[in-house]
Amino acid sequence: MRAGHKKGRWVVNTTNGEYISYVSRLSGLSRACSQVLINRGIKTEEQIRFFRNAHKSSLSDPFVIDGIDCAVARIKRAIRNREKILISGDYDADGLTATAIVLEGLRRMGVEPYYFIPHRLQDGYGFGPSALSAALRCDATLIITVDSGITSFETLRDAMRYGLDVIVTDHHEPLTGLEGIVLPEAFCIVNPKLMSQCTEPYNLYALSGAGVALKLVQALTGDKALVESLMDLAAIGTSADVVSVLGENRVILNRGLKLIQEGNRLGIRALKDAAGLSNGYFKNSLLYYAINPRINAPGRIDDPYKVVRLLTTTSLAEASEIAQWMGELNTKRQRIEETVFQEAIQQVERGGIGDGAIVVASGHWHLGVVGIVASRLVELYGVPSFVLVIEEGIAKGSGRSCGEFDLLEGLRSCAPLLERFGGHKQAAGLSIKAELLDLFRAEISKFARQSFRQEEVPTITVDALIGLGEVTHEFVEEINTLGPFGHCNHEPLFGSKALEVVDSRIVGDNHLRINVRQNGKVFNCIAFDMADMEQVLSGGFIDALYLPTVNKQYNNIQLQIKACRASVR
Repeated sequence: MRAGHKKGRWVVNTTNGEYISYVSRLSGLSRACSQVLINRGIKTEEQIRFFRNAHKSSLSDPFVIDGIDCAVARIKRAIRNREKILISGDYDADGLTATAIVLEGLRRMGVEPYYFIPHRLQDGYGFGPSALSAALRCDATLIITVDSGITSFETLRDAMRYGLDVIVTDHHEPLTGLEGIVLPEAFCIVNPKLMSQCTEPYNLYALSGAGVALKLVQALTGDKALVESLMDLAAIGTSADVVSVLGENRVILNRGLKLIQEGNRLGIRALKDAAGLSNGYFKNSLLYYAINPRINAPGRIDDPYKVVRLLTTTSLAEASEIAQWMGELNTKRQRIEETVFQEAIQQVERGGIGDGAIVVASGHWHLGVVGIVASRLVELYGVPSFVLVIEEGIAKGSGRSCGEFDLLEGLRSCAPLLERFGGHKQAAGLSIKAELLDLFRAEISKFARQSFRQEEVPTITVDALIGLGEVTHEFVEEINTLGPFGHCNHEPLFGSKALEVVDSRIVGDNHLRINVRQNGKVFNCIAFDMADMEQVLSGGFIDALYLPTVNKQYNNIQLQIKACRASVR
């Protein structure tokens, strides 16, 4: 059954009234928004203060991350000795922005490093043989990986044999064996996942690859102005990699979005212009839908090398030229993606999905779009999804998680079947012999069923029940201060019961425009992709889950309805 708008059993989060009052006093927020903080795990005085002041909070001490002192010492030695340095990046938005961050950091130190970005189809993911060959060609004696390397065992061993030192900076989960974590051999490894110290309330464990790169530059240069200027790049990497937007990532996003809004970096300004974005308020969702896809497009279907030039250029003409090219590639990517998506749906509809996971594969799909297609399948069907491309007997591709399902743990449970896998809870890559696909489908579906066995009926978590009398312009402003929204800090979902339907009509392709009333107060509502719910409104009264927003054109409050049902009165 396909997933549309939110459906399932409504579960309202509730908290002891005295505790809500306590959080409300500390945060200065209404009781409803204080409940949202509690629901996001923001409960202690320190956490609340940090969350509310992220826009002006200082970054944490970078040296609490294991290995960063060793990395800084080795880089400074390389600079003193005039060694050649290669930055080994990756082809996605996180890896590209991480590359640009370290590149600008080293340039500030008076060094002009080389950098290598792998081609998705020719070189594969992350730090591999092609990166090592690039280092040897330019006579580099030091390699700094970004957003990769934690599972590059063979390439790192080869680098040692050639006498090259490699500093691994990464944020992905390391491999685990029977005796615990298994690490590759490298000069040093900087990965917050390996931290031995608690980082509350900064939660450095959740940093993206770009976030780790930012911490390296912070430790290396001690230049606060430089680090501040790089937060726009780190914000893009943080947004694109779907990591938690709490802790220090909240600081990075807050400050980075402000820089993106101001458009000081020529490459980002050109991207905004190409996407038709104005210079007004800029939020994470605009990154997600308009900027990140353009940055990712070259790495999906072309050569991403020029993206680093875009992100670091001082020429507006060059920035505009590259941004236009990226926009054209993104349009092409969308066409390819839609074809693959429709064919994947056909496979699912023919084979059925049961209550486990989706695994689809083809020999003629484009490897560059499989991750996006997997995400769309998750959204459509509501189960973990894997989309693979078969070539020479090996199926390679990506998986995306559903809800709290731990994708990496699922792949670990199937490890004997897999040639290779890696990633994190929400997203992962894998390769497997094509002949084992049916067995993999059965095993990962079994794991998914066991993981979801306590949730046979889908649930919708409601942040708080409120009356329409509580929905004011001030309340909407409070909600906005809880952003940036994203993973682990999704947009709040409020509920109200017994709303009288004043009138309703279908607008656009599949949307509902509704006016509701409660205690004499009337609100305009929009329900996207919910025209099929019009019959529910005929009963006269509904319960609704929604996000209050302000329609800037008319300066009136509008409720974005996410789910509704007939009210039992």
